[in-house]
Amino acid sequence: MQGKSKVILTVVAAVIILMCARAFSGGEEIQILSVSGSTTVLPIIQKAADYYMDNHSTVDILISGGGSSVGIQSVGEGTADIGMASRDIKDSERDAYPTLKPIAVAKDGIAIVIHPSNVVTSLSVEEIRKIYEGTYTNWSQLGGSTADIVVIGRDSASGTREFFWQHVMKKKEFVTTLLEKNSNGAIKQTVAQTPGAIGYIGLSYIDDTIKIVKVKVDTGEVEPTVEAIQNGSYPLSRELYLIVAGEPEGLVKEFIDFVLSSEGQKLVEEEGFIPIYTTMTGETLSLEIVERKRADTAENIFRVLK
Repeated sequence: MQGKSKVILTVVAAVIILMCARAFSGGEEIQILSVSGSTTVLPIIQKAADYYMDNHSTVDILISGGGSSVGIQSVGEGTADIGMASRDIKDSERDAYPTLKPIAVAKDGIAIVIHPSNVVTSLSVEEIRKIYEGTYTNWSQLGGSTADIVVIGRDSASGTREFFWQHVMKKKEFVTTLLEKNSNGAIKQTVAQTPGAIGYIGLSYIDDTIKIVKVKVDTGEVEPTVEAIQNGSYPLSRELYLIVAGEPEGLVKEFIDFVLSSEGQKLVEEEGFIPIYTTMTGETLSLEIVERKRADTAENIFRVLK
């Protein structure tokens, strides 16, 4: 009899907890949205999710990293509602998951970074490529001090690595001594602690623990600033995406519309990224408006290095 009483008390307690939870949420069930993928896009979506949840008490947004490939696969296999990617969907991924759809939500630049003690100030895209393919192995070959170059890059799941491989490496193989890291933060930390290191990271990860390398172009040397990416003078820039399966609806569409809204795009700027579209009228963007703008314009914002 005593055991039966304990069971009844446990059930009653569970019911009370559930009732309290529903009371706090205004009697509505909590909606859960799962997002996974790119560590480059993650700071934007984390900030947007925090803001969105503050204004929608019945929504819980769960976010995890893992890289662009992980995010795309997760959406394709139905284990995440939204994927984050710092690259477009590959043909092989489209074949495996035909319903996948990329939605551009921001623009970003890839910064080439070195240790603060390194005297090198600028490199051309060709010089960067030759470092990463192993042609240059010592900083003295590039006007620096005599020191071995420690080449650092992202792992194979990274969308940033995919972009770098296509547009900087021209699909050539990386040097076999490449140190692979699983996030922008890990690259930044390793470069900051390694005098001979070189790496590449997204704009929002730049701080004074590492040194930015200017990129040589025909008109001079360019830093990865917001202005340089907006006007196209910085060559290593790309769009950042949210990936969905099919036409987004319900909470998925509502959250993406928020990220594309004027409020959401302000959060994009606050995180050090570039809004996907700048409007002089203060127009609130939505998925439909963005797609119309992309269809109406002849110029593709996604910059391909020539």
